Amino acid sequence: MNKGMVEGDVLGTLALAPPKLEDFKFVKARVEGEIAWLTLNRPEHNLLNERALSELAAGINTLGEQSTIKLLVLNATGKVFCGGIELGEYTQRRVFQLLDAFHAAFAAMMDTSKPVLVVVNGPAYGGGAELAALGDLVIATPQARFAQPEIRLGVFPPLAAAVLPYVLGPKQALELVLTGEAISAERARDLGLVNWVVAEEDLEKKVADVTAKVTAQSGSVLTMAKKAILGSLGLSLREGVRNSMKVFLNELGDLEDSQEGLRALVEKRAPKWKNR
Repeated sequence: MNKGMVEGDVLGTLALAPPKLEDFKFVKARVEGEIAWLTLNRPEHNLLNERALSELAAGINTLGEQSTIKLLVLNATGKVFCGGIELGEYTQRRVFQLLDAFHAAFAAMMDTSKPVLVVVNGPAYGGGAELAALGDLVIATPQARFAQPEIRLGVFPPLAAAVLPYVLGPKQALELVLTGEAISAERARDLGLVNWVVAEEDLEKKVADVTAKVTAQSGSVLTMAKKAILGSLGLSLREGVRNSMKVFLNELGDLEDSQEGLRALVEKRAPKWKNR
């Protein structure tokens, strides 16, 4: 492969403007009150190609920046949550564009300040399982399966190799990555990949319940709490406590909502959040 061609392709990809929400083709984006919904919509397997990944990144970045949004919800149409990267995209000429789009989408998941709820009602393989791993909260049904099958193709999943040890611990991460075998929703919950497993007929009610509980809180404080928790990952216990206290003392105290919460407690009334 010509080096100049590769560098040109990569730079060309980086220079492309992100797609606008109204132009999305493979991800449905909608806002309902304080909740932004991003729905994977590539029947039958919701495979992630370059366009779908670009839309996912743009959706998370655009909606996550809106002050009125408190929660991002990622779900999917059909019986498969996400079958991973579309193998047809792995061509010599396009592999760099695909990897760049892949990195941008998952960086958006990791970097957004808003809590992200992932709803998995079907198999989540490869990149699909990584989307679930990066969710702050995950609801699954018994129809869900989680797997990192890349090892069977002669490669390993670089993102999962870094993220899963944090979520599951090294032994379980090694098991999933080295065997490529799928695990059930119930085992995923036991391992810490999933928060709740509910019957398919109860899924809508559970999602409504969780979203209502999260959005009942101050949007600004939700952001601070997420920052304190995730910002302490990888630190020693002592350093993690220092990091959390730094956020609490230096940033939380400046919020109007933190003061409103205390006033409401003293006055024995429900707080009226301004989300700032």
